[in-house]
Amino acid sequence: MKEFTLLFRFPVNNDPTNMPPEDMKAIAKKWQDWAGGIAAQGRMSGGGLRLAMEGKVLKPGGVITDGPFVEIRECLGSFIVVKADNLDDATTLAHGCPILDQGGSVEIRPIFG
Repeated sequence: MKEFTLLFRFPVNNDPTNMPPEDMKAIAKKWQDWAGGIAAQGRMSGGGLRLAMEGKVLKPGGVITDGPFVEIRECLGSFIVVKADNLDDATTLAHGCPILDQGGSVEIRPIFG
């Protein structure tokens, strides 16, 4: 099996840290159930770390901007690494991801190695 990264993007105007605690708890449960299903199949390889909202971007010429999402409409929220036979198989694993219920998207990319 090969490794693929599932990158989770959410709309910048949909900051999950501003949700009521009970909503956050329900969403966290969906994430645990979905990722747990992948792990139960022995197909979780790594990741699962959530990224902070703040950051900096270094661009060519030494230009530094605040925030990783200054010029885009969605923000990279987190990622996991999964094992799959091919890109289509990895895409199938991404179905059911809770970020899709929040107006976000999942980017599926092979890892070279």
